[in-house]
Amino acid sequence: MAGAAGEARGLGWTWRPVARDPLLARAFHSCTELRGRFYLVGGLLAGGAREPSSETVVFDPAGGQAVRAAARGGPRRSHHDAAPVGGRWLCVVGGWDGSRRSATVTALDTDRDVWEEWTAGSGSCPPAGLSSHTCTRISDRELRVAGREGGTRTQRRYGSVYTLRLDPGARTYCYKEEGCHTVSRSGHCAALLQSPGPHPGHQLLLFGGCNSAEPEVAGHWSHGKIEEEPPVAPHLMEKLPRLVSSGQGSRQGPRGLRHHSCSVVGPFAVLFGGETLNRARDTICNDLYIYDTRKSPPLWFHFPCADRGLKRVGHRTCLWNDQLYLVGGFGEDGRTASPQGRQHLFDGPLHQHPSNHAVALAGFIDLLQSINH
Repeated sequence: MAGAAGEARGLGWTWRPVARDPLLARAFHSCTELRGRFYLVGGLLAGGAREPSSETVVFDPAGGQAVRAAARGGPRRSHHDAAPVGGRWLCVVGGWDGSRRSATVTALDTDRDVWEEWTAGSGSCPPAGLSSHTCTRISDRELRVAGREGGTRTQRRYGSVYTLRLDPGARTYCYKEEGCHTVSRSGHCAALLQSPGPHPGHQLLLFGGCNSAEPEVAGHWSHGKIEEEPPVAPHLMEKLPRLVSSGQGSRQGPRGLRHHSCSVVGPFAVLFGGETLNRARDTICNDLYIYDTRKSPPLWFHFPCADRGLKRVGHRTCLWNDQLYLVGGFGEDGRTASPQGRQHLFDGPLHQHPSNHAVALAGFIDLLQSINH
């Protein structure tokens, strides 16, 4: 585990290593915080692999230790998504199983340490098959699924939006296709944010996965429809405004970005890394983008990074204990998974770290904490 040190030269950000374990070396997996643990499900263990892993890894961010989950028989998946339900279940939705795209729901019951195959309820109208989609928790009984469905020969020219209703007691699920459609997207991310402007509420925004630079609304809920939860990162919410007002970032949003990460920190969506669709070479990115919804219209802030060792694609970010962790992903070559971990730091003096972890910030408060592999 490494920290940051050096001479103060201005305001900035970085990721710092926090863990190194071969169990974290994977990409296009899911990583979900549940009961203070990160649950990593499936993914690809090497670039070019077609057979996803069926392994479930549990990472303890407090102790920096990763172990294989006791539960066996997990889903063999990559390019899927997952969501916590009821503080007990980890629901894995869709993804590539090695031979086809799935739209099923498989759940890990963390009370009993067993995987369960939930069944489709009557009236369910599932997608043709999902991969590189998003699945966002709206409530303990409702998820919102967005993205292209089907393979390259069967997919539609637009993106579909589904409401996925869950019944944990009956272990059933039901898909309903919404009337709205989006631009055809794959490898995008989603963020449930409060709506800016005079009409309070929440909206689900999709970022990337196509050539468009602007987010797209995939759902809107009026005030009171979504239960407000207390901030899980109050200190990060204090530091992010300082970063975006520091003058270090340019007013530029990501264009043609996919397989990046996204985490919501209060009124901010924090995006990192990914693969650009606008270059033939050097396509893996290490840029930080912050989408600030405190005012209308919202503003983009772009913070580039000089350290090529921080390039990541197919990774995840997870928020816990007022810190953001970066978990997994392939590096600059788009094929090699690194087993090291990093922590993100904001709001402090910027310097160049002498190690191969590159840019670091001395005295920064841990705003984003990451585990890279």
